[in-house]
Amino acid sequence: MKLDTLDKKPKVYHLAFLTFAVLALLTVVFLLQKEWTARFSCLLLALYFLAVAVLLVRAFCRQIRYNLYSYNTIIYFGFGLFSSSISLTYALMIVRIREVPLESVLPSMLGWLLGSAKTYSFFTFPFLLLFSLALVISNLSLIRHEGFRPVNLLGIALAVALVGGEAFLYLRDYEVSGSVQEVMFYDLLTNLLAAIYLYFECMLLGTIVADVLAARYEPEKNKDYIVILGCAIRKDGTPTPLLRGRIDRALTFAKRQEAETGKAPIFVLSGGQGADECVSEAECMRRYLAALGVPEERMLLEDKSTDTAENMAFSKQLILEQVRPGKEAPQGYWPTLIAPEASVAFSTTNYHVFRSGLKARRVKLRAQGMGCRSKWYFWPNAAVREFVGLLTQHRIKQGLILLGMIVFYAVLTVVYYAL
Repeated sequence: MKLDTLDKKPKVYHLAFLTFAVLALLTVVFLLQKEWTARFSCLLLALYFLAVAVLLVRAFCRQIRYNLYSYNTIIYFGFGLFSSSISLTYALMIVRIREVPLESVLPSMLGWLLGSAKTYSFFTFPFLLLFSLALVISNLSLIRHEGFRPVNLLGIALAVALVGGEAFLYLRDYEVSGSVQEVMFYDLLTNLLAAIYLYFECMLLGTIVADVLAARYEPEKNKDYIVILGCAIRKDGTPTPLLRGRIDRALTFAKRQEAETGKAPIFVLSGGQGADECVSEAECMRRYLAALGVPEERMLLEDKSTDTAENMAFSKQLILEQVRPGKEAPQGYWPTLIAPEASVAFSTTNYHVFRSGLKARRVKLRAQGMGCRSKWYFWPNAAVREFVGLLTQHRIKQGLILLGMIVFYAVLTVVYYAL
């Protein structure tokens, strides 16, 4: 599937209209109180959530064609999975609903909806267990090869949280006694915790899929510029294996493009000089490429950046100065850079492509990423860091989503116990 082939951002507003229509139809069906009300309602809800899943998957595919490097990519995929599980839940309930008295249909359906998060979590437990074991093994290998650092324990911490969360939900899944208020509070707490746990599970699955798609994508062979993102260099000023991999990946792509199209891209070498570095990362890359025979006129040095966001912003400004000579972008504003002015790609490590693409889009740089390989034991822990970084960068959005979940489950639980 090609990136950047759509100019219009995919919208999912039509899901709201579909939801209102289904709610209206369900209201009419329950007012009729016929013998087929229960089974028809379950069938309708099963079809509704299946339709939601299909629409979200369609939005996911269109989002990739519009912009793979987006938080929406993760949202559409993760909640598409969740909607599929709810659809399956109600499809199975069509058979069980025969045994429910007519007056108990609505409470039963609300109860199934409230418990759907726990059902989905139990269904995905085998995957989470295998994934957690892989995280632990990779982290132990990482510590053995790279040495102990707190950041190298992230994968183990996530594995413990994943398995521990599932174990907690299993242990709390039993009947409780007490007053109505106590039981209601217990159900609200367990169902809400399961939903929050499931939300982050969906985000993790969506992040993994987005990371893999971004890392494996091969940009189109029509690039004018290739931005190579810098990273730490050796004390003698030579590139580390990690940085060398990024440079070699960009060089290999450039050679293939030139062989196929005759178009030789310009390398934008992006990376400043750290306090413990004898030269800038950009200068280190320049020396490496020059030793391989790349002419100086095919290299632009961006040696001021200190992180990925500045890599993209400063590299874009450097490119703009080439394609729009004498016209600098106003301070704080980065106009969208599009072909035919310049077609841009960037090269980084495989686990870093998706997040780098997010940073590029944030400064309106429309660029396609390519990833070089990293050691197998390094990738899972790095992917976890990307996942945590991705969530922390959207703290307000995360807070709003979690607040919405709390309100939804609180209201639905009160209605359920009031029936």
